Amino acid sequence: MRQPNHISSFVKYFRTKYRMTQEQLAEKAGVGLRFIRDLEQGKETLRMDKVNQVLALFGCRVVPGTSKKKDQWEIIMNHMNRNVHVYLKDRTVLTGLLLDYKMEDQEVKSWHFVSNNNALRYRDTKDESLVQIISDEEIINVENI
Repeated sequence: MRQPNHISSFVKYFRTKYRMTQEQLAEKAGVGLRFIRDLEQGKETLRMDKVNQVLALFGCRVVPGTSKKKDQWEIIMNHMNRNVHVYLKDRTVLTGLLLDYKMEDQEVKSWHFVSNNNALRYRDTKDESLVQIISDEEIINVENI
């Protein structure tokens, strides 16, 4: 089974955000449906010109550079509003729920987190003082429990 990667998670996130089917995305990008499926499933050998055709619909393109340790799009798709461990650079491990995130220039800048100890009270009251804002730079990884 193929493993999702940064690009596959990004494309799937924005496709679902804009409520497009894989067929619609393929048509708008001018690529085949099979290509979109391979891209979203994390196939490692894809033509970069076609990847950039798809990414151009979201105002992005692939460029050389270094990658981050965690995949923001994978976190959004698989860990939001679920019980998670959040691993921070200072070696702290938080246990609770990622409720929301703030983006700038299509990158997550911060995450809204509520600990398990405060989750029920937050659910009942929506008291924002129970929410911890965590800078994206401080997070090393997120895992479902």
